[in-house]
Amino acid sequence: MLGAISGDIIGSRFEARPTKSKDFDLFTQDCRFTDDSVLTIALADSLLNSVPYSQNLKTFYARYPHAGYGGTFAVWAASTQTDPYYSFGNGSAMRVSPVGWFFSDEQTVLDQARDSAAVTHDHPEGIKGAQAVALGLFLARQGRDKSEIRDRLQDGFGYDLQTPLERIRPGYSFDVTCQGSVPQAITAFLESTDFEDAVRNAVSLGGDSDTQACMAGALAEAYYGGIPPAIAEQSLHRLDEFLRRLVYAFYASVIPNQELPQI
Repeated sequence: MLGAISGDIIGSRFEARPTKSKDFDLFTQDCRFTDDSVLTIALADSLLNSVPYSQNLKTFYARYPHAGYGGTFAVWAASTQTDPYYSFGNGSAMRVSPVGWFFSDEQTVLDQARDSAAVTHDHPEGIKGAQAVALGLFLARQGRDKSEIRDRLQDGFGYDLQTPLERIRPGYSFDVTCQGSVPQAITAFLESTDFEDAVRNAVSLGGDSDTQACMAGALAEAYYGGIPPAIAEQSLHRLDEFLRRLVYAFYASVIPNQELPQI
């Protein structure tokens, strides 16, 4: 889960100033957590404490109302509305990584990914994006190789995961839809050599950088068995005490074999 948060923080400064290069400083004073991290941690807290997904999304929005949410989500989260709004935005996929860690069987991961998405993003593409990221993470932490992960996600969700980044990158631009950003983020992970490379790949697409790095980082953490301690430390420093405490609690309960730096 910290892989998703780290990707979000690293990619945050490029959302308004996209880059097509992989050569950049991972962390600067402009790096910050955004709605991607807030809502990822909201789902983690829901799973740990059996709080309904929709309730926690609204609670965490109220605590962090200026984290950079999409307009439609912000209206929903600030209202008393409980019905979803048929979104196919990538918000469902950016927040789903705790689901891929929390459950121990594939069908439950798929079912819970659907449920976590459908409280807001009940469009088929919104659900599909969340399920693809959650399943990819689940398969990665099960030790499946990249060719199997690629085949399962491509066959199961109809995504093109064969086009290489070098062909995607030149004409790619900002896209907040699941169908227009999730496959590219998965490809960024599939082409990576390590965690850091996955995040750099995602940012270098020049698109929705924080969210795509968030998704690629989530997959990479599971596949590579964690994230570099220096990246973990920098990311944890940029969370406030409340969010950091919830991250520690999730790891202690769900991913105890991954030791995090203590801030």
